Amino acid sequence: MDPIVEVVALILGFVGWVMVGVALPNRYWKVSTVDGSVITTSTIYENLWMSCATDSTGVHNCREFPSLLALNGYIQASRALMIAAILLGTFGLVGSLVGIKCSKAGGENYILKGRIAGTAGVLFILQGLCTMVSVSWYAFNITQDFFDPFYPGTKYEIGEGLYIGWCSSVLAIAGGVCLACSCKAGTKEKYPLRYHDRGTAYSGAAPSRSAAASTYERNAYV
Repeated sequence: MDPIVEVVALILGFVGWVMVGVALPNRYWKVSTVDGSVITTSTIYENLWMSCATDSTGVHNCREFPSLLALNGYIQASRALMIAAILLGTFGLVGSLVGIKCSKAGGENYILKGRIAGTAGVLFILQGLCTMVSVSWYAFNITQDFFDPFYPGTKYEIGEGLYIGWCSSVLAIAGGVCLACSCKAGTKEKYPLRYHDRGTAYSGAAPSRSAAASTYERNAYV
């Protein structure tokens, strides 16, 4: 395992985990569009939890969604995926802190530490995938309604919360891949050494047998 790669992977995973926590409560997942509007008196913006409006004087008014079951299916799924991403990232951080080679936690059993670090890398990858699916699904519904000429409701554009979520998913996946590949490379490096040791032992034993055979042949002719 390369300690430098592991530390970089840990930093990427941590930053991705923090950005998930920033994106989840962010109010600007979608913002009402001004396309085709001559005068805009208010701006409406929503996230997974509430809908807010601000007027031209800067007064904000927010209202939480009253019922979970009355929400659209993609909003419920996005909530579940984002919460799952935070949980997976939390376990991934704990596992990476224990499993990286430069950490004193977990003792000196580097084989076990490598397995824990590899598991943490998989958890980071799952975190990134959950975040990516959540924000992409939400953005797909925004663009679908925006380009639908027969959609009667308010049309929205993609807000900053989704961009934070996309950046978070990329960082988490990159950190997880680096951590998993680092542990895999460290495991592969051990086997050629063992094979070389066995080959050396065998090559060292071969001259003894040949020397014994030549001695036997000389004794037979005498």
